[in-house]
Amino acid sequence: MNSRRPVVLDTDTFNEVDDQFALAHLLLSPEQCDLQAVYAAPFFNKRSSGPEQGMELSYQEIFKVLSFFTLEEPPPVYRGSKQFMRGPDTPVESEAATDLIEKARAAAAKGGILHVLTIGACTNVASAILLAPDIAKHIRVVWLGGHAPYWPHTNEFNLQGDLHASRVLMEARAPLVLVPCLPMASHLLISVAELDASLAPYSELGQYLTDIVRDYEGDPLGWSKEIWDIAVSAWAVNPSWFTMQRQPAPRITDDLKWQPDDSRPEIEVALRLDRDAIFADFYTKCKEAREAGVLA
Repeated sequence: MNSRRPVVLDTDTFNEVDDQFALAHLLLSPEQCDLQAVYAAPFFNKRSSGPEQGMELSYQEIFKVLSFFTLEEPPPVYRGSKQFMRGPDTPVESEAATDLIEKARAAAAKGGILHVLTIGACTNVASAILLAPDIAKHIRVVWLGGHAPYWPHTNEFNLQGDLHASRVLMEARAPLVLVPCLPMASHLLISVAELDASLAPYSELGQYLTDIVRDYEGDPLGWSKEIWDIAVSAWAVNPSWFTMQRQPAPRITDDLKWQPDDSRPEIEVALRLDRDAIFADFYTKCKEAREAGVLA
């Protein structure tokens, strides 16, 4: 029996410095995850002039991470949405959405489930669900988005980036695992000193990841950085690192707060994670991959 979890990754890779860790983690975990495709997600902040450029920069950054690996068959990479959804029922067509639909239907034909890992604005994923509602029962979405359901607000970058798309996911049209940023993924803190000791010396990938973290804020004294997105790759690699809870999916209000609604379908919400186990797994796999010649 094949125990590898079939996954696709939807990522705004250039937005920050944590998506690169999540992508690398999946590539380093072929025994646990069958990474079938990577999708570039749109984003808009000081690192892009708009969602289209954000998506394109992310597309190029995916190839940057892949360049450190010596894979015989790297996963295909697809461009995603050039804009955010303009209304609650207006999907954005893209290569990514088309491929997600195809892979979900292929998983269904084999009697399986495709795990859709999304670590940015979820435009590509929500659009695929709206374009092909039949795929909803053949996928499981794992999304780093919003804050904990009891948090006083959910004004978080991924969630507010495309509010229409976020609401599509929170309607639980497809089974959803919600990985909150605060106060859950925020425990995934790392310092440059730790990376210099445990990651940078062992591969060119390790040095690159260390350098982009160092450059993000200039490594001021006492500084640490949340590697938010590795929470989602970690869930795909080993869900036992997480404590989960089922609850009705809350609604998202216009002022970016959670509104409980017991009439809604249930979702899974991550309550706790094992930070040390996640980073130990990542560091160990980086070292082993370099020794095996998988990393330059």
